[in-house]
Amino acid sequence: MAKVEPGRSIVYRRIRNYWANQLPVMRGRYNFDLVRFDYFRDRDIAFQAFFSQNYDFREEFTSRSWATQYNNKQPIKDGRIVRATLPDATPSGVQAFFFNMRRDKFKDLRVRFALDLAFDYEWTNKTLFYGLYERTNSMFANSPLAANKLPTADEIKLLEPLRGKVPDEVFSIVYQSPKTDGSGRNRSNLRKAALLLRKAGWKIVNNQLVAKSGEPLTIEFLLFESSFQRIINPYVRNLKRIGIDARIRIVDVANFQHRMNNYEFDVVVQRYVQNNTPGIEQKTYFSSKMADVPGSKNLAGIKNPAIDYLINKVIAANSRKELVTAVHALDRVLMWNRYMVPQWYKGVHNIAYWDKFDRPEIKPKFDLGMLDTWWYSARKAAMIDAGKAPHQP
Repeated sequence: MAKVEPGRSIVYRRIRNYWANQLPVMRGRYNFDLVRFDYFRDRDIAFQAFFSQNYDFREEFTSRSWATQYNNKQPIKDGRIVRATLPDATPSGVQAFFFNMRRDKFKDLRVRFALDLAFDYEWTNKTLFYGLYERTNSMFANSPLAANKLPTADEIKLLEPLRGKVPDEVFSIVYQSPKTDGSGRNRSNLRKAALLLRKAGWKIVNNQLVAKSGEPLTIEFLLFESSFQRIINPYVRNLKRIGIDARIRIVDVANFQHRMNNYEFDVVVQRYVQNNTPGIEQKTYFSSKMADVPGSKNLAGIKNPAIDYLINKVIAANSRKELVTAVHALDRVLMWNRYMVPQWYKGVHNIAYWDKFDRPEIKPKFDLGMLDTWWYSARKAAMIDAGKAPHQP
């Protein structure tokens, strides 16, 4: 660590006499003498700072920005900045609206399914995300661990003791999130949702969905900042169309964390990052023992002996084949129980950089490789400093 400006930047300097420099596994890697990270509190300011050449490399995580805010910039037009989309083979895990199962209104699977039907992903992806995302249909999306085919004989054998204790679809149907035509009307799915809610004992009184006790069905989405409002607002409108009193609550970060730790919420957005070899962490995400532990990662409050059983099978797997079989079975049971409304994932890196670097033709399969395998080109940097794109004569 060469220099630190708290809250602004940190600089790392390469150790030139590092003892492993010439080992075969290290040759050609870690080529930068200095690496500086700059911190910005505002995304828009960071975006403008990049095009002002205050920093060199940027990975874009906002679909709207990637689709609309880059092409009209002069450094992009003249080739001094390169835009690239690189494949990302790492498991995307799952990001979703998770229901707080500790609350009675979410305990009925039919209610959870109805809430899933009310979310119009196709319209959201087309209108808000410019078609840049894929729908999540697995806890292990974008990986071979996703249960995206019918169960094998080994899976059926593993699941057989759970028959009658898990949804029947687990054994014969591949999970798929509800789909719409993307028009924004979503009438068909809303009719299905309304029917499910009636079967679950809810009825419409004065245009409001109420239980037999007369208590209305209310749902609050808890956030700590406003950027997600544009995504949730159309969802809220759909929920209101079937009589649900849905709303968004934005609180400060400290209050948000307190409510998360103590499970004082209806619905929150959560992402579980999965790795290529799942194990003990599945207990922290989904096991019954963690459901009532303050501050645990089991935000949904899942208490399901079948899931506990399958988590133990994942942990106890003695081979890769056994592991994949157990993970697929766990994935199916989690998804068909509909503990959440799945959102989306992006199996690529969207990057932009000032064209002063060279990189291998093939990137590392499970990593972007920028700090690891890229190297600085003095020739390209000199051309950019002269106002020319490196590909110009």
